[in-house]
Amino acid sequence: MQASTQLRQPTPDLSTEHRALIDKYCVTCHSQRTKTAGLTLDTADLANVPAQSDIWEKVIRKLRAEMMPPVGAPHPDEGQLNALVTFLETSLDKWAAAHPNPGRPTLHRLNRAEYGNAVRDLFALDALDITQYLPPDPEAYGFDNIADSLGTSPALMERYLSIAWKVARMAMADAKIPATTETFRARMDLTQRDHIEGLPLGTRGGMVVQYNFPVDAEYEIRPKLWANTVEQIGGLEHPDTLEVTFDGQRIKLVNFGGHEDEVLAAGVSAAARAQIEARFISRIPIKAGPHTIGVAFLKKSSAPPVDVLRPFLRDRIDPVSTNGIAQLDKIVIEGPFNALLSGDSPSRRRILICSPAGVTEAPSCANKILSAVARRAYRRPATDAELKQLMGFFDSGRQKSGSFDSGIETALAFILVSPQFLFRFEKDPDNVAAGARYHVSDLELASRLSFFI
Repeated sequence: MQASTQLRQPTPDLSTEHRALIDKYCVTCHSQRTKTAGLTLDTADLANVPAQSDIWEKVIRKLRAEMMPPVGAPHPDEGQLNALVTFLETSLDKWAAAHPNPGRPTLHRLNRAEYGNAVRDLFALDALDITQYLPPDPEAYGFDNIADSLGTSPALMERYLSIAWKVARMAMADAKIPATTETFRARMDLTQRDHIEGLPLGTRGGMVVQYNFPVDAEYEIRPKLWANTVEQIGGLEHPDTLEVTFDGQRIKLVNFGGHEDEVLAAGVSAAARAQIEARFISRIPIKAGPHTIGVAFLKKSSAPPVDVLRPFLRDRIDPVSTNGIAQLDKIVIEGPFNALLSGDSPSRRRILICSPAGVTEAPSCANKILSAVARRAYRRPATDAELKQLMGFFDSGRQKSGSFDSGIETALAFILVSPQFLFRFEKDPDNVAAGARYHVSDLELASRLSFFI
């Protein structure tokens, strides 16, 4: 009987206890009359904390930081203070758990990094540097992946169209890709005195470049040395040796510098620079896919140089002086030249999951290929209407050039400029009322996680 009586005892009203504490220690300053810091607690309802969550969140932050009551004012004991804060936090947390508000995602354009990662995963183009082709994204609150700040413009869409054709040609290893020039500049903070990771031991300076060669063809690799504003190469007073490597194997070892080159550079400096750097050029056949290019100088001595001490790693403080050691400015890769017919590459293996044995099998094989690519690109299965549209682009490209690969290439370019690829869509279910909460689908959850990771 005693136990049942204890169970029937009413639970004490904690809001009344905490109201007395607030009235004693807080209301003196935070009332309708004084309104210190714009905060009024004499009318705030402790019986319904969630109704004024903005007020009580401020109170929690101040009490947890021990900023209130202020120094010199009467303070409650620590137990009372902790009990009040715990009561407020628990009240807010319980209401939030019972009334979740996940918010609603807005239309989200892929930012530059997300676009590059998506292209890499779609086509196995690991070394493609998207930053060369797309402008930086606007930032909001220090982040560049907030949907509200990721707008579009006609100029940006032109960039997307241009890079779509480039990526499609690279992915299909199209032998008709025109020769282009890619320039990779050495960072200003990259040391030219010491060894750089990824380059052969016993070398100094230089740089390492990861590049995705689009097709099987010949390519020119042209290292460029740093020169001053009048095209005079620095560091020619001492003999030096430049080494070029491809996938870790030496392909060029060139001596330069010393008296003869110094005399040569004393004439027409631009012509002398071109003549000296012509010795560094390597034109070699390269298989399609990602490869590593390395350029470095043989290290002659580890003794500190006898010159002016500089606070930076790069000797580029003086734009006129040519004293010091030779330094790499950039690596230029040009090609393809004499491209071979489309063959094997990681991207082609990823895309071409079937091969038509004859003309009659081409449409069904193309449909299978484009269905697989579109599913990954759109982050959901493609609809019949979308596949019909892709097949139309396939037929157009195939009729124009007469090849199966060209048709696939044209359809891939369209996929890369499709809103379904460039934007992250999340459609509300048909059976859910407007504004109601619902669980996202497995595909939408996987898509969110993939971009988050």
